[in-house]
Amino acid sequence: MADIILKITGMTCNGCVKSVTRVLEELDGVENVQVSLSGSTNVVFDESKVSIAQLIEAIEDAGFEAEI
Repeated sequence: MADIILKITGMTCNGCVKSVTRVLEELDGVENVQVSLSGSTNVVFDESKVSIAQLIEAIEDAGFEAEI
């Protein structure tokens, strides 16, 4: 398992937090997600099933910006 903190911008409410949490939890290999409205997001994931690029892509597809 790997643990990464992503910086997410564009979230303005708890609905945004729920959206980001949902899209990340739907990815195969994501074990735990903790999203903060401040933008700091901790993701525990299985590197053999999902990549950091895929995590970022899912967030960006949901309408937010993400970086390491």
